[in-house]
This record gives sequence, structure tokens and C-alpha cells, in this order.
Amino acid sequence: MSTAYYTEEGLRKLQEDLHRMKTVDRRHLSQQIADARDKGDLSENAEYHAAKEDQGLLEARIAKLENVVANARIIEAGQLEEGRVYIHSKVMVRIMDNNTNREFTLVAESEADIKMGKISVGSPIGKGLLGKSKGDVAEVATPTGSTMRLEIIEISR
Repeated sequence: MSTAYYTEEGLRKLQEDLHRMKTVDRRHLSQQIADARDKGDLSENAEYHAAKEDQGLLEARIAKLENVVANARIIEAGQLEEGRVYIHSKVMVRIMDNNTNREFTLVAESEADIKMGKISVGSPIGKGLLGKSKGDVAEVATPTGSTMRLEIIEISR
């Protein structure tokens, strides 16, 4: 897995989620399995099989998140070149098709929240903006197959 860059807050949230899954969620599912096992014949016990399936899914999520956390790095704004769009940049763009302005903050995939204006660096818009400077125009392919043109008006951290 490749290195992913996070804010301190984003990495802390991932670590908290991992801790909750390992301590609270695991314990809860183990108890569900034990309760279902106490009900008798396991071959026809839907509760038992559902709990075992949930346990398998939880263990897969834990393993994936452990890998993400192990490969995560915190990046400070001071480490980045001024005047270019990188992860954690706040970017004001003009959507040239309709002459409207939008502000985005580029974040790691797990921190993305479009309602808060946080977009993943792996998203089409995020990829289009990365490395650009003020005044540059990013051409972004949309899911519909058209191209959206975004002029970078301002970059801040």
C-alpha cells in the first residue's frame, strides 16, 4: 500500500476508529456470537451465522485500517511549496462553464466530505488541481464524459 498523507486531525480520527473497532465492536460481536451459540443447534441458527459474517467483515475492516494507519504520514503545511496546490491546500476556483466560484480543501480520501468542501486528492477534481498554480486552468473529466474547466483563483493553507 502506498503512503497517504493526513492532517493530524484526520490521522487521529482513523486511529480512534481503529481503537473503537478493536475494543468495542469486537467485544460486542463476540458477545452476539456467544449469545447465539447458547440458543442451540448452530446449523440452523441464523443469528449465529449473521454474527459470524459480521465478525469476518469487521476483521477485514480492522486489517485494512491497520494498513492505512501504518502507511499514513502527517504532512505539515510548512513542508509544501508555496503557490502550488497540494494536499491540505484550500483552493478557490472559478468554474468556467457557469462563471461560479467554489472553494475546495484537498484531503486524503478518508477525510473527504463534499458538504464541508473537502475533496479527495484522488478524486477527478483533486487530481486535476494537484500541482497547479494561481491562474492555471485545470481540465477535469466528469463522469458524464464532458470536461469541466476550473481556473485557480487563490491557494492558501
